[in-house]
Amino acid sequence: MTTIKDLAQYAGVSVTTVSRALNGYYDVNEETRKKIIHAAKELNYRPNVLARSLVTKKSRSIGVIFSEINRAGAKDALAFEILCGINDRASELNYEIMLFSTNPKKQISKSYGDLCKERNVDGAIISGLRVQDPYLQEVTNDTNFPCVLIDIPAEGSNLGHVTTDNVAGAAKAVLHLIEQGHRHIAMINGHNDAAVSQDRLAGYRITLEAHGIPFRPELVLNGDFSEEGGSDAMYRIMLHHPEITAVFSASDLMVLGALRAVERSGRKVPEMFSIVGYDDIAIASYCSPKLTTIHQDRYEMGYQAAQLLIDLLEDRHVNHKIILQNELMIRESTAPLTIVSKI
Repeated sequence: MTTIKDLAQYAGVSVTTVSRALNGYYDVNEETRKKIIHAAKELNYRPNVLARSLVTKKSRSIGVIFSEINRAGAKDALAFEILCGINDRASELNYEIMLFSTNPKKQISKSYGDLCKERNVDGAIISGLRVQDPYLQEVTNDTNFPCVLIDIPAEGSNLGHVTTDNVAGAAKAVLHLIEQGHRHIAMINGHNDAAVSQDRLAGYRITLEAHGIPFRPELVLNGDFSEEGGSDAMYRIMLHHPEITAVFSASDLMVLGALRAVERSGRKVPEMFSIVGYDDIAIASYCSPKLTTIHQDRYEMGYQAAQLLIDLLEDRHVNHKIILQNELMIRESTAPLTIVSKI
């Protein structure tokens, strides 16, 4: 079996250089890295994971913890895109991933620390937590175990935070509606325990007020990030607020429900309501009408979360907070107010 010494000799470099190149360190020249990777393929080199873990006291595996994964949310595929990004970067840096699923009830029966210790992972990436979840409190208080949170603010020497600019994204969505001439704009939000809901609400409110439109709390209805919740919220908007001509939704999944509610009422989008979503899920560009929405790159969020966690594990000096930009995708679910008619 090819050893790291064999590989170093074949590539004409030191064992240290081989080790640092294969483990993703930045101080290795890119040409040297490529030469070492090519040599590893030529010699069919496979690192001895067990021997390495005994020496380093590290397993080179990271836990990926998703909260409240369920079949109902499969349509948005957001968790899958994040997972693909995590897996790809972890694999490139020779780390394995272990996927865990949790919910608030499970978090009470088994602590975050116990879960990670039992599975012998070096650190964790967590997505989908609510701001009141037990695991979030544990992560914040645990200064020894590296962790990266997706879409949840975090501070600490061993903590990282990856998200998109949710305030700016919501602002782009609402500004688009205002530029289309709409002044009566409702919002379908997620739920109060989601950090992204708070940020997207802030972006909605700031943009309205910046353009002289009063913020009305009664026009913000929660849809719990579900298709059914979006449908229910849209029914209530049509029933109690007939002046509304446009809606900003904090997720595309809720827009799908809202579209169904509008259709069942005998009305149409965008002829009678303009709607902007958030996420740019795969179905957004295929449904009818195609959704105007805020695109956020969930794959890149996962990729950057894996990179950040591995940087923390390997004691690199890094920016602990990564904020990715997003983009307004204008399609068919919005139209100028001048063509909107009401029944």
